[in-house]
Order: sequence, then structure tokens, then C-alpha cells
Amino acid sequence: MSTAVVGKGLEGVVAANSGICWIDGEAGVLAYRGIDVHELAEQSTFEETTYLLWQGHLPTQSERREFQEQLTSARALDPRIVEMLRGFPKTATPMEVLRTAVSALSFYDADEKDNSHSANLRKAYNLTAQIAMIVAIYDRLRKGKQVVAPDRALSHAANFLWMLNGVKPSQTATRTLDTALILHADHELNASTFAARVIAATLSDIHSAVTGAIGALKGPLHGGANEGVMRMLLAIDKAGADPVEYVKNMLAAKQKVSGFGHRVYKTEDPRATHLRRMSEQLGKDAGQTKWFEMSRAIELYINREKKLNANVDFYSASTYAMLGIDIDLYTPIFAISRIAGWAAHVIEQLDDNRLIRPRAEYIGPAYPARYLPMEERR
Repeated sequence: MSTAVVGKGLEGVVAANSGICWIDGEAGVLAYRGIDVHELAEQSTFEETTYLLWQGHLPTQSERREFQEQLTSARALDPRIVEMLRGFPKTATPMEVLRTAVSALSFYDADEKDNSHSANLRKAYNLTAQIAMIVAIYDRLRKGKQVVAPDRALSHAANFLWMLNGVKPSQTATRTLDTALILHADHELNASTFAARVIAATLSDIHSAVTGAIGALKGPLHGGANEGVMRMLLAIDKAGADPVEYVKNMLAAKQKVSGFGHRVYKTEDPRATHLRRMSEQLGKDAGQTKWFEMSRAIELYINREKKLNANVDFYSASTYAMLGIDIDLYTPIFAISRIAGWAAHVIEQLDDNRLIRPRAEYIGPAYPARYLPMEERR
């Protein structure tokens, strides 16, 4: 038998070579194609960052213009998808709807069986535009509101807010969401991305890979932590409790406080740095700083007492709350961003594919175990 030691949950195991995303957990560094995420968050746009992830370099002015034109022209859904959204039960969660709708998109894609680089790139444009539209359209349908047609003059972030709310978003709201989308665009071999690569490696289609990724993201250990953070903040506010005392009681009761710690980062999650600042600024602009103040008090306490840092989910909760976004849309917005990374990884996988088929370290009864006749079994 093998004597190899495999970390539980494949911790520390290198499973692929990739040129897309680099993380230095000890130093708190996240970089897309070698460019620090801090630079991208401060200077780039989601569209430009997506181009970088897909093409491997920042676009020239003409390349950026062409990319934006292709992405905006992809803002179309087959009417049968919209009718399907209308038919879903009102109790369906947005993540359940998104998972099912993305799978159904393949029915209406002429290149569904084409796994070439060019076909997958074209499908990546469509999926990036369509996922945002599905989330916005379903939210309006479940609330009994009219569907808002996309505006091709708007950026990706602005168009989502326009289709979601039916009013043109402010520059502050647009830039805040755009930055959040940049920060969530990729994160190496997280659970959903790894799931997408495993599916793509079987030579299945990109829609199947993204559907599997959404299924993985739906799990609360991957994509739902910011929902948990916001529900905690709402409970504290409703109880009129001191946030630190509330969290102390949670810890005493052995309850998990969402939004802290990370499998990879040993210092502050670099994405949390920007989301903290955006949460604070949005609160100040709106004259409603309670969500930020509660979050900051909890962060300082957890950091001091448990030596844990806030991760990307902690301040994204209050940031999205200040944008007026419903709690159960937080994880779908994660998908609206992460499709950029999922598509990049699927394309990279299929450009130099080998079936992903790891082995398991066997820990069962020693071989050969004897087959017991029925009369000897107890």
C-alpha cells in the first residue's frame, strides 16, 4: 500500500498547471496573469479584467473596444429561457434557478458540441452576459415586476443594476459593483473552478462545466458565507445587541461566525481590503454607517481574540446591502463575476487537455479480506 500522506480536502495538493491566477497565501497576494489584484481593482474594469483572464494580456484600446462590443452584443436570451424562468416556483432560490437555466442555455447554442478554442471563447461571451441577465430577470419576475431590457450602452456592472432595479445606477454604485466583480473574478483552483475543470476534462461542454461550477458555488462552504454575514448583522440589529457581545455568545455556543479565515491566506485576504473601504464609503455617502460599524467592531474582536482575518465574504455583505441587493442574490452575484474565471479555466483546460483522474489513498480493510458465507455473518 502507498504511504503517501494526502491532506484532507486535498489541502496543499497541486492538481494542475495554470497561467491564469497566482496566490501567495503567506504574503496575502492575489494576481491575475501576474498583475496584482490591487492594481486591477484601482485602475481596471471588469470587462478589461475578463479580457486579461481570457486572452492572457491587457487589451489595447481597439481590443478593449471590440471586447466590449462582443460582450454587449451577447446580451440576449432566447425567449424560451425567459418563459422557463416565469414557470419556476416562486420558492425557488436564485442559485437553483441559475444552475438550471445555465444548463438549459446549451439547448439554444448552435455550437454546443464544438469544444474548439474559438467556439468556447464565443460561448464565454454569451455566458458572461447571460448569467447576469438571468439573475436580474428572475429577481424581477419573482417580485411581479416587468422585465427590463438590457442597455447596450452601459457597462456590464451598470447594465446588471439597471436590469435588476429598473433605474440607471449612480457612478458610485456602478464603480462599487464593478470593483467587486473584479475582486471575485478568479481565485485559482477553488471548489467551483476545480469542478469546472474536472467536467471540461471529460470533453463535456462549457455549459455543463459552468453548471457544475454553479452547483459547487451554491454550497455554503464556498459561496454562501456573505449571506451568513448579512443574516448575522440583521439579527444583531433586530435584537438591538452589542455586536461584540453577540459574537462572543455565538462563539460560546460553538457557532461559526461567517466571513473569517481562509484555506489559503495566512494574512488578510487582499480582496477584503477593498471591500472594507467600499463598505465604509457607501455607508458614509448614504448616511447609514451602522452595517460598516457593526462589521468593523466584529472584525477587530475576531482578529484580536481568534487571530483570524476577514475574508472576501465579510465586507461584501455590507457592501451589497448598501447597494440595495437582496441577501439571496449575494451568491448569484459571485457567479456573475466568477464566470470570467470559470471560462478562462475551461478554455485553458481544453487547450491542453488530459482527463483529470486522481487516485484515493485507500484506508479500508486490508487486502485480501475474506468473503464471509451468510451463515458466518454477524
